[in-house]
Parts: sequence; C-alpha cells; structure tokens
Amino acid sequence: MGITQILFWFLSVLALISAILVVVSKNPVHSVLWLILVFFAISGHYILLNAQFLAIVNLIVYAGAIMVLFLFVFMLMNLNADTEPQKNKWLKIAGVIASGSLLLVLVAALKNADMKSRLAEMGGGNIGLIHNLGLALFNDYVIPFEISSVLFLSAMVGVVVIGKKE
Repeated sequence: MGITQILFWFLSVLALISAILVVVSKNPVHSVLWLILVFFAISGHYILLNAQFLAIVNLIVYAGAIMVLFLFVFMLMNLNADTEPQKNKWLKIAGVIASGSLLLVLVAALKNADMKSRLAEMGGGNIGLIHNLGLALFNDYVIPFEISSVLFLSAMVGVVVIGKKE
C-alpha cells in the first residue's frame, strides 16, 4: 500500500468523522469548525487527484471566506438554548422519515453504478494543473477574460462612487 492510498484513506476517514461531528454537534460554532476540517480533507483529496487549483479555491473560498461569514452570523445571532423553541415530536419523526427516504433514493440510484471501470488518475498526468488552466485562459479565452476584468473594474468603481459620502 503506497503513500497515496494511505493519504486517501486518512483523508476519507477524517472527512467522514468531521462531517458526522458537524451534524451531531450541539454548538453551531463547533459545527462550523468541524466543517472547516471537512473542507481541508476535501482539498487534500483534490491534491491527490492532481487538481491543485480546485484545492486552493476550496480552501480560500469555502474554508476561508464562507466559514468566517458563518461564524460571524452565528455570533451575531446569539443563539441560546433557552430562547430556542422546542421542536414537536412529529417534526422529528418527519425529519427521520425524510432523511430515510433520501437515503433510500441515493442507495437505489447508486445500486447499478459501475464504479470499477472508472478509475481516477492520481498523482500523475497534466489534468488539473494551474499551468494548463493559465494556458487555456490566456490563449483560448483571453478576450472573455479581459472583458470580465473590465467589468469587475467598473463594478469596483461603481461601489466606490455609491459608497462615497458627500
């Protein structure tokens, strides 16, 4: 068993345990912290699949920006157990039935999937490299890339003008 397989299984177990702890945690701040760990594990999987750009974007956008936003929202909401309304037992039963139905649909959809013939290329090849993305972006799609940069620049100027106090 090579280092790639050991890393894959470690990251998979880490992601699964962290995802379970996201759902089980009573404190929403702890759930967000466990979710950040899930995103780190997923980024590790992206690196194993030689998709460095996706790994970095996942860390910056999801684990960085969105999770910090979630933390700020939870801190501003001031969630206390005494202010939380009690859930009806019928609502809990409906949640269990809905999640069981979703699990049944997922198992039925994946039952006939032929996964053994689809192998991911791990640790090799040129797929997913940032160099190839840059080449495609600046050779094939240079005009749309430059147009979008001008649009972003005009949007920033518009925000400054709107936000400027007189």
